[in-house]
Amino acid sequence: MSETIWWARSKTNARVTTAALTVLALVLASISYFVWASPSSPVHRAAVTGASAINPLSAENEDLRKKLTVANVTIYEQSKKLEKVTAASVAAQAANAKKLAVAQQKMIAAEQALARSQSHSSTGGADQAAGSGAGHSGSTGASGESGTTVAAITAPSRAQLLAPAKRYFGMYTEQAPFNWATFDSTSAKIGVQPNLVGYFSGWDENYRANAVTRAWAQGRLPMMTWESRPISAGNNSNSAPDYSLPKIIGDPAKGIPGTFDTYLHQYAKAIVATGLPLAIRLDHEMNGTWYPWSELNGSNKAINGNRVGDYVKMWRHVHDIFQQEGANALVIWVWAPNIVNNLQPSSHASQQYLASLYPGDAYVDWVGLSGYLRPPYRAGNNFTFGYTFDTSLGQLRALTKKPIILAEVGASETDGHKPTWVKSFFDGFADPKNSDVIGFSWFNLAITSYVGGERSTNDWRIDSRSDSLQAFITGLTRPEDDFTLIPAR
Repeated sequence: MSETIWWARSKTNARVTTAALTVLALVLASISYFVWASPSSPVHRAAVTGASAINPLSAENEDLRKKLTVANVTIYEQSKKLEKVTAASVAAQAANAKKLAVAQQKMIAAEQALARSQSHSSTGGADQAAGSGAGHSGSTGASGESGTTVAAITAPSRAQLLAPAKRYFGMYTEQAPFNWATFDSTSAKIGVQPNLVGYFSGWDENYRANAVTRAWAQGRLPMMTWESRPISAGNNSNSAPDYSLPKIIGDPAKGIPGTFDTYLHQYAKAIVATGLPLAIRLDHEMNGTWYPWSELNGSNKAINGNRVGDYVKMWRHVHDIFQQEGANALVIWVWAPNIVNNLQPSSHASQQYLASLYPGDAYVDWVGLSGYLRPPYRAGNNFTFGYTFDTSLGQLRALTKKPIILAEVGASETDGHKPTWVKSFFDGFADPKNSDVIGFSWFNLAITSYVGGERSTNDWRIDSRSDSLQAFITGLTRPEDDFTLIPAR
């Protein structure tokens, strides 16, 4: 102990000791670096070998991670390029569709001019004396504020509309025919504009003449879905006791008028006063259970106080009042059930049940269908026109030989089947067995609702995705599908 103290107290010895310790530390550090860090060190090689022994795929994993990163970057870049190419392709298709529509309209105009010329030659000009509006219905002209005469709004005759030379392409949007913004923007993306516009009206509304005049000012047949309930009623209830079928019918045998007879007479008179034709889809999808004009629910019990047989009586009652007022000379009556596949109860999907709701050929001009590609998708759904419509079309044809219109159709984007379904939809029109189907009207909206207690949004819009839009343009403009093509504005 005393020797140690003596050594530490000597300044010279202390400095020597410090220097020696520093040198020793540097030597040890150098040796450690060589042993652990030098790639040529046997210890380093042993450590690497040991790590490889623990995870022999570590090097390969690192290489794969690097390659995956590069691949992801490449895929992202390619997807962006593909989006641009797809958008350009759809735009080109729309432009070509517009050109095709222009050519078709020129051809139709030439055919009409030739027909007028031939008619003029054979009648010696008598048709000219009858006026240029011959063969058309329409409102009379009116004087503008400046004193100039505003041209009358005209329309083809009802007979021409009933049996069109080419098929109808129709569309529903949020506000058409009262506002054309969405209607026109969608038409521009397609390159072709519809010649039919669908809209909804309730029995708490008077006849909206401006809907019909605005439609015909654009050259479009208005098709009004006329629901015997308030326009603001939601689709979450089939109860509307003030609008039950027995109240609409009354008791003619006892001389008791229906609750809405005065309203119906006024409505019919307003149609006559307007002087323009329209299609009326009265109380549609009556073979379902979700509307207050349906007769039986899923337990085959009465809906909304209605009785079996009341639907036909109601339809004929309304039709007869219109006949009394002369309105049936302007109205195309459209009887349009829902497609029958998946209807519950299963008895509602039968031919017998559908037949029990048909008013008869004397009261109907067109028969129609509502049909959607709608989730949840049941087993056997192959996302085709045939799966969606064939059974229902067969039942309609067993009832009548009237022309058929697919009065309300659409396809959801859920699960990505829409482009396939849209392609098949137009393939269905090309099939000769469907030559009696005179057109369709597309439900061009995105709707959020509750399905099975869960909130769900179905995007039915034509332009919901570029591939869906592309499939729509291709099908609509094919010559074999025979649609009326009017160039978009």
